[in-house]
Amino acid sequence: MQDSDKVFAGSIPESYDRYMVPLIFEPYAADIARRASVLTPRSVLETAAGTGVVTRALVPQLSAETTYIATDLNQPMLELAASAFRDPRVRWQTADALDLPFDDDSFDLVLCQFGAMFFPDRMRAYREARRVVAPGGPFLLNVWDAIEENDFADEVTTALAEMFPDDPPRFMARTPHGYHDVRLIEQELTDAGFGAVVVETVTAQSVASSALIAAKGYCHGTVLRTEIETRDAGGLEEATNRAASVIAARHGDGEVRGRIQAHVVTAIA
Repeated sequence: MQDSDKVFAGSIPESYDRYMVPLIFEPYAADIARRASVLTPRSVLETAAGTGVVTRALVPQLSAETTYIATDLNQPMLELAASAFRDPRVRWQTADALDLPFDDDSFDLVLCQFGAMFFPDRMRAYREARRVVAPGGPFLLNVWDAIEENDFADEVTTALAEMFPDDPPRFMARTPHGYHDVRLIEQELTDAGFGAVVVETVTAQSVASSALIAAKGYCHGTVLRTEIETRDAGGLEEATNRAASVIAARHGDGEVRGRIQAHVVTAIA
């Protein structure tokens, strides 16, 4: 992962929440919220909360006594999350998952949706999650499967490689879809001190009203935008249209549907 892969700044957070959240994150937020809610936790920590898609899905399912701290290192993402969802049980807090400002054994449950791929030191982040979750408590996380198992991400990457053959933007393959080896995931969590680790591969569907909307999500709402504009300062619209054409060629005009696939992990402290 490159340092630039962590920079969701400028207009990216708004485009991310507008396009990418409904396109690929909401189905897995509903899944992880369902898994979390049946545990009836009284204290929850969410790391890498982003614009709050999991928070919005889970908090309404929790008891009135539950405390919920949603954290992220990226302040613009967290500010957008806080403005979109207000609940007295939720505290939004800037925090680094590699250096959590909480006491040992502070939470019944720790959550992380699609954040582990961005951690510069996953083992340190996992050890921090293990430290702050109570003995016997779960750490729930999910990570994307290989890019070839995720239609729109793969097709956008293909389109951009055709536009920039000498220096193809590889953010999606390198980072969001770069941490999908189940054995590695299990081993790292075990080495971080977790006991039982269960990995389930979950397939869902990505739906957009058009190929262009899907392409905008990836090209405007992720670090791909930075990669495109670094290569061609005025090339964002062309790149988006090229990506839309590749998606439409496979999925048709009008509403498009593609496969998305992720690993959902439960690690017990």
